[in-house]
Amino acid sequence: MLGEYMITGRRAVEIAASIEQAVAAGELEPGRLLPPMRELADRLGVNPNTVAAAYRTLRERGVIETAGRRGSRVRSRPATTGREYIRVEVPEGVRDLADGNPDPALLPRLAEVFAAAAEQGDREPVLYGAGAVEPGLARIARAELDADGVPDGPVAVTSGSLDAIERVLAVHLKQGDAVAVEDPGWGSALDLVPALGLRVVPVGVDDEGPLPDDVRRALEGGARALIVTDRAQNPTGAAVSADRARALRSVLREHPETLLIEDDHGYRIVDQPLHPLAGGTRSWAFVRSVAKAYGPDLRLAVLTGDAATLDRVRGRQRLGPGWVSRLVQRAVVRLWSGGAVDAVSVAAAYGRRRDALIGALARRGVEAHGVSGMNVWIRVPDETGAVARLLHAGWAVAPGARFRMSAPQGIRITVSTLTEEEIGRVAEAVASAIGPGPGAGTGYA
Repeated sequence: MLGEYMITGRRAVEIAASIEQAVAAGELEPGRLLPPMRELADRLGVNPNTVAAAYRTLRERGVIETAGRRGSRVRSRPATTGREYIRVEVPEGVRDLADGNPDPALLPRLAEVFAAAAEQGDREPVLYGAGAVEPGLARIARAELDADGVPDGPVAVTSGSLDAIERVLAVHLKQGDAVAVEDPGWGSALDLVPALGLRVVPVGVDDEGPLPDDVRRALEGGARALIVTDRAQNPTGAAVSADRARALRSVLREHPETLLIEDDHGYRIVDQPLHPLAGGTRSWAFVRSVAKAYGPDLRLAVLTGDAATLDRVRGRQRLGPGWVSRLVQRAVVRLWSGGAVDAVSVAAAYGRRRDALIGALARRGVEAHGVSGMNVWIRVPDETGAVARLLHAGWAVAPGARFRMSAPQGIRITVSTLTEEEIGRVAEAVASAIGPGPGAGTGYA
């Protein structure tokens, strides 16, 4: 009993839901101390490990915080996305290499294509009952997917990659199910999984993608889904190689009931070939966003997958937003068909900056990773200290805590706007900030 509120439940997911509902309703106010785990377990007649699992879920979802022997209490700012607060405030005069954004100079101009799309909308207004996907967009997207070896499947349009991943997880899994996720990996995905009431199972990563043995252990341990970034993995820049893809497909064939979700994060900004994994499981989804190559504010991603998954996703989408603006879709079609982005040039630009920084760091005894995309990942012995020292030196970098669970500490540097003149200065500052030790170590998994 907490005041007038009784925590209930027999399973971890039920106990966590009981507490979260009370927080949302204001019955458990911010700062309220929760019962010790053993005390609550005795009260509910369950194993203490069950309460520990419930509290862990609530911590991951940002609902409670734990301070060792002082116990667990409701967060002063309850949230479902705790990692968004792990970021660096960039003071005036400090160079921001932490934001993860593309280079604005490499993004296409939008005014002309939106004006043309609006004119088309005036002639052919999209009304209720119209199709959710612009035919020209589906045609171009499907042709590119075919060319890259992605299995045949229907096409849907979502409001970005994270929206697609959330919808696919939601139509397949139930609360408490486990999802294998790359570690280090995309912070938003690491937030999303527990926010949906699912459990995160970390899977190690190297330059060639997820480690097959880790994936096998996760699936043998009961993980029902696997999320993989095919290219330009955030934060490490990993890209699934041909050999790694074969090994992962072999693991997935052993677990055909696994829900496979692939995110081609490097769409039109990398020069590495795509090696898709889809085809070995009954349920799969593959998503491509236009954010990195055409602009984050377009909020559009193309999703394909097996027919049953896409049917479920589109059905739920109709009950929510209905569709992604056909005006935006028409603008994207014009960007694609007009060659607004030269993918080869964009990939080369990011590659030059990335390789130059990695080389400059290597010359100073610091090992860094980034085979694709716009980010470089560096292992450090103390990421809090490294971030603070770099900030003092005039460089803001992203702390690894935003992207990792059990992986070693690290920092992420976004190279998208780095100039040639800045490369050596950044490398010198990083080498000075991390000092000798694990920062020049062996990989990042």
